[in-house]
Amino acid sequence: MIFFEIYKIINDVMRNKNGFSRCAEFYIGRLRKEGRHSTAHVYKNALFSFSKFCGTLNVSFRQVTRESLRRYGQYLYECGLKPNTISTYMRMLRSIYNRGVEAGIASYVPRLFHDVYTGVDIRQKKALPAVELHKLLYEDPKSERLRRTQAIAALMFQFCGMSFADLAHLEKSALEQNVLRYNRIKTKTPMSVEVLDTASEMINQLRNREDAQPDRPIICLTSLAAIKNVWMKEGTGNISPLFANSIIV
Repeated sequence: MIFFEIYKIINDVMRNKNGFSRCAEFYIGRLRKEGRHSTAHVYKNALFSFSKFCGTLNVSFRQVTRESLRRYGQYLYECGLKPNTISTYMRMLRSIYNRGVEAGIASYVPRLFHDVYTGVDIRQKKALPAVELHKLLYEDPKSERLRRTQAIAALMFQFCGMSFADLAHLEKSALEQNVLRYNRIKTKTPMSVEVLDTASEMINQLRNREDAQPDRPIICLTSLAAIKNVWMKEGTGNISPLFANSIIV
């Protein structure tokens, strides 16, 4: 099956001369089939950004040169992107290029990405400033559904920065004697978190009361689409952009 798809890519390249874009779309589709949606999303963003820079949705491998990559990096910098974001986009493009070389549809060019930044700037701070964090957790969003979203964010914060994926998959049986025991979704690492009194109050407020089975989620979560709709209809003038872009439920 994979060999047939590669053969189809080669034919498309010969006909449409859009090898780079076609190779990228093929790999993005493969990632989605494997359930790696977050990674596919990053590749999609990188492809869209580079296609926009090139002025076409059908980018060929011939357009991926040391000079075009250098100018693309400068373009991203002038757009206000941080070094780590620029590096991520460049590494995504490099991965697509390498896959094209392996498939025999792109010529190998030594040191093609030598002039662009592909490292990681460890000096870049990822933590929110205290003022913004206070807005996120305590500013009234003027909507009952967004107040619930805010409570979920506060609960994740009190659970030592628990990811949303881990929170969404917490089963009722994971909570015992004020201690949460669970395995992280991404790494399967076992975790134990003490539940403080303030967190217990939030759990009781958000608790899933529709199903008493121990293997059901502790918290009943609202869909992301519903939250976005509420924000667009009710919260446009009342909620900070930071809050709207940071909560995922």
